[in-house]
Amino acid sequence: MKRALYDQLISWKNNYNRKPLLLQGARQVGKTYLVNAFGRNEYNNYIYLNFEQDSNLHNLFDGNLEPHIIISNLSLYLGKKIESEDTLLFFDEIQTLPSALTSLKYFYEKWPELHIIAAGSLLGISVGKDSSFPVGKVNFMTLYPLQFTEYLIAFGEELIAEKLLEAKSIDLFPEIIHYKLLSHLKNYLYLGGMPEVLQSYLTEKDITKARTIQNEILKAYQRDFSKYTEKTQAIRTSELWNSVPNQLAKENKKFKYSDIRKNARSKMYEQTIEWLKNAGLIHLAYNIQSPKIPLTSYADYTKFKIFLLDTGLLGAMLNLTPDIIIKPNELFKEYNGAFIENFVASELLLSENNELYYWTSKSDAEVDFILQVKNGVYPLEVKSGTSRNLKSIRSYADKYKPKYIFRTSPRNFNQNNEFINLPLYAVFLFRKFIQTKMQ
Repeated sequence: MKRALYDQLISWKNNYNRKPLLLQGARQVGKTYLVNAFGRNEYNNYIYLNFEQDSNLHNLFDGNLEPHIIISNLSLYLGKKIESEDTLLFFDEIQTLPSALTSLKYFYEKWPELHIIAAGSLLGISVGKDSSFPVGKVNFMTLYPLQFTEYLIAFGEELIAEKLLEAKSIDLFPEIIHYKLLSHLKNYLYLGGMPEVLQSYLTEKDITKARTIQNEILKAYQRDFSKYTEKTQAIRTSELWNSVPNQLAKENKKFKYSDIRKNARSKMYEQTIEWLKNAGLIHLAYNIQSPKIPLTSYADYTKFKIFLLDTGLLGAMLNLTPDIIIKPNELFKEYNGAFIENFVASELLLSENNELYYWTSKSDAEVDFILQVKNGVYPLEVKSGTSRNLKSIRSYADKYKPKYIFRTSPRNFNQNNEFINLPLYAVFLFRKFIQTKMQ
């Protein structure tokens, strides 16, 4: 499957100031597949090393971490001389060998011309955990599940995906194209963006098997909770993780510790939330009551919403049945729009929004997302249906007078003075449209 991050890997390869690259991302989002394709396509010499599968490799990183000694020993072990010219070295599952992670520092300092990528399950947990981590000596990238445009390309809709990616103005799509995209979006919300799930459905067209794979992925995450955390922490991680879908299914999606267990307190679960976030399994949106720049200074980090990394996994946890795909709008509205708001959160994160925020007034008004673009702050209301009710966002606009107010919904592109509607399938264009209007 073609991944958007591939182009960023090309840029990394061609960057004169390139450092060893740490590719982060949750388990089974396709990190190994992507680097394998990149290495084989873009280099004459590609060397794949898996520290989890081959424990013999651990001996080569014991003691002396001098890069030339490591490479010399690797050459002897593999029976193939490793040279820096047009060579990519891929350290997979590097989290199982902290000394290999530390060695990246010395590769950068003493052998920068050798191209190295490192990846691994739960690598985000390791980053910054150990004092020997190569701070400042590595580049970072994060791979997420396939976003909607990547899904379109995988399903043979490359022309429509290109049309979306190249859009620069708020122009109506032909209705036949608009409804085709909404149909694809419903499938995407159910299947999600995990590569194995999508590949299975592409090959076999069996929605039941796709759900089976989703459940297997969820079981793998549960095993990770026990494998990488202490027993008490593992229990709390599982409790919190399992509570997220039901919390999203409420009308008020603010996360409540008391919904995990009676009398639960933040102190019990703060470490759990950080673990799940660093593992790439959840995204957080923080509450702000005053939308001023920078948003980070006005956020209340004790109030937040939690979203899952993938709508398909969310549906599996909620036991959503596949017949909902063929119904007109039920999936958009199901569970108080949980899938739509989760989808929007993921798409916004993938379009260079590193932090997510939402706004609440002292009364009942709430705007689902508040985003900062350069020196401007803009509200984005998420609508799972075609209702024109804009009470909350109008309340926000009356109070703060933003230059533009945005809604994303199943409706087509539309602009009426300062009000702009983005179709749900195009919400990732939010930042691009703002920057275009600022020119």
